Formats: sequence, C-alpha cells, structure tokens
Amino acid sequence: MKWFQKKNKTALILDQIEEKYKVRRYLELIIGVLLISIAFNLFLLPNDLVFGGVSGLSIIVKEMIPIDPSKFIMISSILLLVVSLIVLGKKETKGSIVGSLLYPIFVDLTSNINQYIQLDTGNLLLSAIFGGILYGFGIGLVFKAGFTTGGTDIINQILSKYLHISIGNAILISDGIIVLGGAFLFGATTLMYAIIVVYIIGLMTDKVLLGISNSKAFYIITNEDEKIRDYLLNELHHGVTIFNVKGGYTSRKDEVILCVVPTNEYYRVKEGIHEIDKDAFFVVCDAYEVFGGE
Repeated sequence: MKWFQKKNKTALILDQIEEKYKVRRYLELIIGVLLISIAFNLFLLPNDLVFGGVSGLSIIVKEMIPIDPSKFIMISSILLLVVSLIVLGKKETKGSIVGSLLYPIFVDLTSNINQYIQLDTGNLLLSAIFGGILYGFGIGLVFKAGFTTGGTDIINQILSKYLHISIGNAILISDGIIVLGGAFLFGATTLMYAIIVVYIIGLMTDKVLLGISNSKAFYIITNEDEKIRDYLLNELHHGVTIFNVKGGYTSRKDEVILCVVPTNEYYRVKEGIHEIDKDAFFVVCDAYEVFGGE
C-alpha cells in the first residue's frame, strides 16, 4: 500500500512538472522542428548529405524514386508510429507522436526556402558545417523539451529492446546503414562530408541539452588531506565536501575531497594540488549545472 502511494505521489509530481512547463516545452518543440526543417532544406538536401535517420533515407529514396521528401518522411513516420504502438506500447510512443507529425509538415512548408535565402550550396564544407550546427541546435531543443521527431528513433528503441544492445549501438547500426547507402549512391566524398554533419549534430545536441560547462568538479584522493582542504577553503575560498570511500582492490578506507570551482580557476586548483602532493590522485569533470551552496 505504501509503495502504491509513493508511486502515485511520484507520478503526481511528474504531471505537475509537465503541466507547469507545458507552453515552454511546446514552444521549444516548434522552434526546434522549424530549425531542423530549415537545415534540411537549405543545406543538407540540396547537397545530398545523407546523415542518417528518416531524413537521410528520404534523400536516398528521392534519388531512386520521384517522391517529395516531406511526403516520404510523413508516410515513414506514420508507419513507424504504428509499429511503435504495437511493439513498444503507448507510453514509449507518446513522446514521438507530435514531433513525428510536425516535422514532415515543416519540411514541406520550408521546401522553397532556397528561393528566399540565396546561398552558395556548391561549397560542401560550409553546407556540412552550418547544416550540422542548425540541425543539431534544433534537435537539441526538441530533446530538451522532452520530445523526439520519431523516425529511426523508434527503430533504435526496438533494436535496443530486442537485440539487448544500448541505444548508442542501435543508432550506429541504423544510421550507419543509411549513411553507407548514401555513400553508395553519391560517392565517398559526399560520405566524408556527411560524417562531418553527423559529428556536428551530435556535438550541438549535447551543447543544447547540457549547456557550456562553466565549472569543473575535482574529486581528489591525497595523503595531504588537511593541507589541500586548507588550500581550497582558505586560499581559493571554495567549499569542499568529504566522502568516506573504500578501495575496490585494496579495501582500504580513504577520503575523497569534492570541490567545484569556476573553469577559470582550474589551473590554480590543479597546480596547487600538484604543489602540495605530487602523488595525489584526482579526477576532473565538467560541471554543467551547479545549484545551491554558499
């Protein structure tokens, strides 16, 4: 009974969060889908840059069959949504419905954008870079809002579920096949530019989701705990947290000092640790969001 009440309370909190940010989430979804549609029609489609997903597949199909990419994306999205409902269920499909239907509509609405924005689409490198940046920024907004554009995302979830592989490996398989299909049709040079697009999309998506790191988190194990603690607290004026830990191999008990500092003080902390204890072990991670504390 307690478990059921706890579950209901958790679900209620989730519903409150979704309701509170509902307008902002849908606004981010619309802007994100608009940006990826513009990137597709302005940079990627004119240069046959097959970068994976249903969008990349539509470029391949267009080369073989005279079908409008937006129509192909719409048909594929609807078919994949039906498959997702059958195989993955309503809960897993819910977040893909709006994006799956909105994306092909926006692709169709922006299909004539080249008539209004005149660009030298012959420069493949610039098209790959700016197409990747714009598409990655847009897809990052879509993911940040808690949606997807469906398509091969659904295939990736199915592959992950039934082949017992990670989503990352599923993406490599599905997008890899599509990108290689593009290379077969459009040549090795186009493939190399497509790889640049894929890399930039991934990079930009992460930047939108996680932001730019303004802080660094230091995890320090040292024999000079007091001196390093004093250096961080009294010289650099940064708070520290102490964890009691046990070595996995030696089973020896020890302490880990955690200290989060602004990125511009990374050098002072790093060199200070080395100066106090040359044998100190520490790990430095990007801290994208830091809240609370004094």
